Parts: sequence; C-alpha cells; structure tokens
Amino acid sequence: MNEGKVWLVGAGPGDVSLITVKGLHAIRHAEVIVHDRLVNPELLKQAPKNCLIINVGKNPNHHPIPQSEINAILVEYARMNKQVVRLKGGDPYVFGRGAEEVEELAKEGLKFEVVPGISSAIGGLVYAGIPVTHRDYASSFHIITGHMCQGNDPQNWHAFAQLDGTLVILMGMTRLSEICQQLIAGGKSADTPAAVVMYASQARQQVARGTLATLHLEVERQQLHAPALIVIGEVVNLHDVLAFTATQIEIQDMVC
Repeated sequence: MNEGKVWLVGAGPGDVSLITVKGLHAIRHAEVIVHDRLVNPELLKQAPKNCLIINVGKNPNHHPIPQSEINAILVEYARMNKQVVRLKGGDPYVFGRGAEEVEELAKEGLKFEVVPGISSAIGGLVYAGIPVTHRDYASSFHIITGHMCQGNDPQNWHAFAQLDGTLVILMGMTRLSEICQQLIAGGKSADTPAAVVMYASQARQQVARGTLATLHLEVERQQLHAPALIVIGEVVNLHDVLAFTATQIEIQDMVC
C-alpha cells in the first residue's frame, strides 16, 4: 500500500496557466484535494474523476471551517494513505497559513511536500504593469498583511511609512482608507502613487490608481472590493508603460 502524503501546492494568483508543472502534476494524481476559496475552478477539473474535492474556503470575517479542522482533515486522509493536495491561492507560505498546516503534519510524523506558487504580491502586480522593484524607483519591497490575528496588536503603519521601496498590502481592502491615512500620518507623502488591483492576472482584472490621499475615492468610483492587492510607491507610475494583455493558455494544453 502506498504511504499517504500531503502536497501543499500554491496555485498562483488566478491565471490558471500560472500553476507550476509540479503543482499540476500533484493535482492530476491526487486522491483528495482540499482547496481554498480563491483557487481557480479550472484547476479542480484537472483532478482524477474519483478524486474527493473538499472546499474549505474562508470569506472575510466568516470562517465556516476553522483552521484546526482543516489541519485535522489533512491529517485524517494522510493517515488513510491517500495522496492529498492542499491547494492554496498564490504561494502557500505568503500569508496563506501553510506553515501552520505543515507544522501539524510534521508533529504527526506524516509525509509532506511543499510546491511553491507565484505569489499575488509579485505576480499579480506584474499583470497590472507594476513591478515591485525598479532600478530608478525602488530597490526593495515589503509585503504586509492588513489583517492581524484576533487579539494581536494592530499593524504599526507609522513604522511602515518610514520604509523606502514598494509597499504591497494583502488583505487590507476593508481598511484601505484607514491604512492610507495612517501612512500619511506616519510621514509618507500624500502624493505617493498608489493602486489597487482586483482579480489580478485574470481576464476580469481591474486596476484603480491614485495617490495615498485619493486612492480610496477611485476605488469607490470603480466599485472595487476585496480580495484585491494594494500597492504603494513610485513603481505604480510605470503602469501605463508596462501594462500588457496576457495570452490565455488552456490548461488542457499544459503537459506535465
């Protein structure tokens, strides 16, 4: 009997063809797939016909399946000697709680393998024509969560305002106006270029641009909402030059 194993796979920012070859191989050989809400449904169609598909997706402020139960599901099926794919949007270790899941598997002595994915914090912005670094504008970038664990102290936006380089904020849309105001109060210029990218890398992608002072107004005008990326820095001004129309590749044409 084959030994059970959990494959922790990053699905990328949304464009189905950005899945890695190794990630697609794991999906196509899975017996159980445990997936998040933001995973492209086309990826699930690549699973074998007899594969058990379990949706453990979370909505903002609504987690019908708590993390402890997700961990238990992975442990249960690995102990049943199943090939389990834990499929997560973006990269599993970039604010994806993947490390917590692997810690639980390691504690139980179960086999696992992590397959990195393209993080939306980098790849998603590429599709919007916004590089996180540029020789003339930003020599560093900082990925920040806008959503802290319950009971934790809030983010110190005044400290982040002192950082050079590009700020990329995930899970911050519900507090967009507050975050911008806090960065300005911390010393960032109100004229600092800023943007929000919704449905990054997908055909329905939308981009709102402005400054720290005006971004929330443009987001309201375009009716953008979570989940979306927030990016702050001079690199935002490159959008008009670097934006492109992505070639759509059918996942059925991908060989692994």
